Amino acid sequence: MALKIYNTMTRRKEEFTPREDNKVGIYVCGVTPYSDTHLGHALPSVLWDVFRRFLRYRGYDVTLVQNFTDIDDKIIARANKEGVPAQAIARRYAQDYLESMDALGVERADHYPLVSEHIPHIIDMVQTLIDKGFAYVEGGDVYFSVEKFPSYGRLSRQRLEDLVEGESAGEGKRHPVDFALWKAAKPGEPSWDSPWGPGRPGWHIECSAMSLHYLGNCFDFHGGGVDLIFPHHENEIAQSEAYTGEEPFVRYWLHNGLIKIKDAKMSKSLGNFVTVKELLAEHPPELIRFFLLSAHYRSPLEYHEDKLAEVRRGWERLNSAYKTLTAAIAQEREADGEVPSPMKESLQGALKDCREGFIGAMEDDFNTALAIAALFDLARETNTFLAEAQPPYDAEALELLREAAELFRVFGGEILGIVQEPGPAGDDKLVQELLDLVIELRSQARARRDFATADAIRDRLREMGIALEDTSGGVRWRWL
Repeated sequence: MALKIYNTMTRRKEEFTPREDNKVGIYVCGVTPYSDTHLGHALPSVLWDVFRRFLRYRGYDVTLVQNFTDIDDKIIARANKEGVPAQAIARRYAQDYLESMDALGVERADHYPLVSEHIPHIIDMVQTLIDKGFAYVEGGDVYFSVEKFPSYGRLSRQRLEDLVEGESAGEGKRHPVDFALWKAAKPGEPSWDSPWGPGRPGWHIECSAMSLHYLGNCFDFHGGGVDLIFPHHENEIAQSEAYTGEEPFVRYWLHNGLIKIKDAKMSKSLGNFVTVKELLAEHPPELIRFFLLSAHYRSPLEYHEDKLAEVRRGWERLNSAYKTLTAAIAQEREADGEVPSPMKESLQGALKDCREGFIGAMEDDFNTALAIAALFDLARETNTFLAEAQPPYDAEALELLREAAELFRVFGGEILGIVQEPGPAGDDKLVQELLDLVIELRSQARARRDFATADAIRDRLREMGIALEDTSGGVRWRWL
């Protein structure tokens, strides 16, 4: 299958073709670092982490850029309240974001540009827009003239005349929908020198200047929440295409749904959020990722205090199947058994179905929910196989089990990041050797009819999450 993406611009799925062969450029709107990183911030970060991993799995060379909006009214307000420079607030919470994403297993972006470090690029872009007649200066402020850009509103499917309703032009603006590219300096705010006097960038211009700088005049993917379609992304398109004279600015627009609490968007401004670090204190990162990937990225995701406890049961079933599978493989020293052909054929079919189902789901607009379902189908089949096939296994059966473990590792681990990997090879060997010793001691106790000791060993291992099974091929163990 070819990768198909739902493009917000066209409102339909389109076959993905990169701008450059085997290279993919991605820009994702990042956070405004003025408070602790919460689950709503984690959602787009985890999603794009998975999308990027899958694109690399399919052979693409991917460049991911995610900005920090370190110049903003909320940062300035918090800095003034604490009596510290605005950049100190931004640095503190940008670091909190990076640490939180690291803990969630999110790979670092290739670039994390800061607005404050790209002022020359922004000033150059604003001046070019003025020179080309798309922007105007009013009292130290610079505005983009939306009437000069005829296709304004095509991303959000809004007409300019409809947007005017309920709006007022405001001081300095020639049209109610015109937006600020540069804001004149105010007391108590950071500012930079510019051809129009001291000031700071408007909100929208930063993403255009930085994405064009790192990815070129046209790139493949632009991501963000559905709440950014208008006005932020609409304004990005207008100023970027006016600046470059090229169309399109972005080839595929992807917008994720939002995390909601009681029908309200999770946000710092509303105060209805839970921080990533609070969640990680109680839950493993793979479980949090599992929750965030359990719905299609364009769907809203409902969160409440007991939600992760609810989804944990399914996540544990999936991980238990993987652990049991790897434990069974670890115990096979010689492939000298014989497994009935129908059982091997069934497992072989399950491997094919999982591989095709997972890749097909991800290539159908990054459908992580269906991709996870493909792993659950494989887990059910491997559990059935291990329950019914008597070890030791023959070479063909053992190879099929290894292939299943590899699918869990690559699809569930390397791409989705939702399965917990076994420890290093040395740790696995040590666990196996220790269990061999314990099983031998239990067998010796049974041989001398000390059943109390044998049962105590079995029960203690069960408390530790390990079950012993007496089979015709000897004593086996598995993770519970």
